[in-house]
Order: sequence, then structure tokens, then C-alpha cells
Amino acid sequence: MILDGKVVVITGVGPGMGRKLAVEGAKQGARVAISARSAGFLEEVLAEVRAAGGQGIAVPTDVSRMDDCTALAAATVAAYGRIDGLVNSAYYHPDWRSFEAADLDQWAKAYDVACMGAMRMIRAVLPQMKAQGGGAVVNVNTMATRKPMIGEGGYAVAKAGLGQVTRQLAVELGGYNIRVNQTVMGWMNGAPVQGFIDGMVAAGRTREDVEGEIIARIALKRIPPDQNCAKAVLFLLSDLASEVTGASLEVNGGEWVAL
Repeated sequence: MILDGKVVVITGVGPGMGRKLAVEGAKQGARVAISARSAGFLEEVLAEVRAAGGQGIAVPTDVSRMDDCTALAAATVAAYGRIDGLVNSAYYHPDWRSFEAADLDQWAKAYDVACMGAMRMIRAVLPQMKAQGGGAVVNVNTMATRKPMIGEGGYAVAKAGLGQVTRQLAVELGGYNIRVNQTVMGWMNGAPVQGFIDGMVAAGRTREDVEGEIIARIALKRIPPDQNCAKAVLFLLSDLASEVTGASLEVNGGEWVAL
């Protein structure tokens, strides 16, 4: 188990990869502190963590509020005495509109949640990580920053800011033995992507055609399962990546091949 004995905070635990991060993290030996705005959903995920033999706490958190972020960090330390890892997975996606038609207040909200929210959480866990001699942060990013697409502008711009946060803080926090990396996710086969495909089917497409168009762009010829994508995030939290910081790990099945 690559996270045996570690304590990991995960934000943005939703029905997609966030849920898998919590359960897979527990299977890898981590004690998890899971957070999102929905208390009811968090309790469902916590039950899955415990059913998998793991330990965890659920703390409803709005990462756009510094007080909430501080409270999440404090609750984790109170429960487990330390914080070894932080996964910044929380995000907000504006309506799918072109820049000209977009509500720029939604773009600002996306930045506040995905980029500023990550910085608030890092600031919240920083005192504990410094005191214990180090830790690891993984920021969950998106291939939309690599391949701009109309309708994803606000989301992609916010995540692009998160990419610079990753690089900046890798340099600034390295002296405390705190590693900061990011995973750049592509299509992930799970509830959100299946919901997207269901919408296309409802609009008159066939499931085979929609999935086929996606798969045709992916070198591995499959939509990467979100459970497996979560394992890439967990790897960067582990001691197997002890010498890796400031890095971007592309997790997209080869749809985007970085230099």
C-alpha cells in the first residue's frame, strides 16, 4: 500500500474521480479527510471508504471561504494528528458558452474555486506540513488547458492559473520538503462523462458514435476509467514520487502527448 499510514485531505469529492480518490486512497492505506459542499453526499462516500476497510472523516467545505478551509485542516489534525497530503480537486464549471456569450462573473467564480480555492487550502495545511517536516500537494488540472475548446474557456482559464500555482509553490515550498505537483486529466470514464454521453444520446446521437469519436482521439483506444486516473494522483502523493515536484503528469490515455 503506497500510502500506508499517511493522512490525506481531498477537496471537491463529487460523483466522479473525487469519489474514487477517497476510496482508492483508503485502499492504499491512507486515512482520508474528504470535503465538498454536500454533507449528504460526503457521508455516502465515507461509508464506501469504511466499507473498503479505510478510515476517514467528512467535513463539508466551501473552498471559496478561507474559514472553511482552515476548519477542514484543523479537523484533520484533530482526528489524525498530521496532514501528509492534499489533493485540490474542487472546481466550478461555467455554462458552456463562447467567450462572447459568457457570463464573466461565472469565469470569476471558476477562478475563485479552482485556483484561489487551491491556494486557500494550501495555506490552511501549510503550518501543519511545515511543523511535521513536509508533505505533498497534488493539484488536479485539465487537458482543456492544452486543447482549448469553445465553451470551456472559464474553466480552462481557472485551471491554467492553477498550473502556475503548482510551479510557483513547488519552488517556494520546496525548502520545507513540501512537494507540489499536478495531474492533467483528459476524458475520465465515470459518472460525469457518462452523463455527458447520455445527454448526447438524448439529443439524437448513438452511444456508439459518441464514445467512438472520443476513443478515436486517444492512443490507448479507451476512455481512461476514473478509478485508474485517481491512482495517478495517489502516486504523486506517495513516497514513490519523493523527488518529484513542480511536475505535470498527463493522465489522458495519450490523447495529448506533451513535449
